[in-house]
Amino acid sequence: MPALPEDEALELLRHGELELEGRLMDASNATLRCVITLGDTVARCVYKPVSGERPLWDFPDGTLAGREYSAWLLSEATGWGIVPPTLLRDGPLGPGMVQLWIDDEQQSDDLLLGFVPANKVPRSWRRIMSARDERGRPFVLAHADDPRLARIAVFDAVANNADRKGGHVIDTVDGSVHGVDHGICFHTEDKLRTIIWGWAGEPLPDEGIEVLEKLRAQYSAGLAEALGEHLTPAEVGMVSVRIAALLKARTFPEPDEDRHAIPWPPI
Repeated sequence: MPALPEDEALELLRHGELELEGRLMDASNATLRCVITLGDTVARCVYKPVSGERPLWDFPDGTLAGREYSAWLLSEATGWGIVPPTLLRDGPLGPGMVQLWIDDEQQSDDLLLGFVPANKVPRSWRRIMSARDERGRPFVLAHADDPRLARIAVFDAVANNADRKGGHVIDTVDGSVHGVDHGICFHTEDKLRTIIWGWAGEPLPDEGIEVLEKLRAQYSAGLAEALGEHLTPAEVGMVSVRIAALLKARTFPEPDEDRHAIPWPPI
């Protein structure tokens, strides 16, 4: 399906009729794919009902959909368009999050990240960790030295994303790179878990600094209030703290050696 302009996508998500098409069985929580129709406009979307959220020991029950929407609000504030159009609304199984479905249409040789045979890692790629397959052959978890991934790394640091797996990065044929599945973001404690550690400790790019400055200005100009409808006051406050810390350090964060900083499974 061709990509929809954002205003049309949001109108479709807000008012379209949802028809359940199937369930993504690998997801931890109920994640449903739907056909959504509004007049002559037809597309697919992801629908995550609050009723299908599994309780977590470290996140309040029934808050994951709101965190997904908060991630979209943050993405919109950056201007990078990382998170696909996302809304909260009622659906066939009750209130939940709906997000425009993004097709990953890239070929395997065009991937930006993943496990690569140790002797075939592209020269410019950033190596994250070594591994072996079931036959003992050496592989490397790595990602491209690509500014689109660097944007996601900055976004994740602000959102405190606890689950940036490789499968949550979608590279499309039009050159866009999107991040999805943001239900466990915005915790007050440092929980950043990602496979995009390739720039750890290195200087932030100029556009990253510019966007962080933009976020700092927008935080007090409406962003904090919007996030506050879905996050606790402490969680909203920590967004500002993380922005300030990144601007002060002007470097990409480094993994915490006292906890697991890479999600499992990584891909």
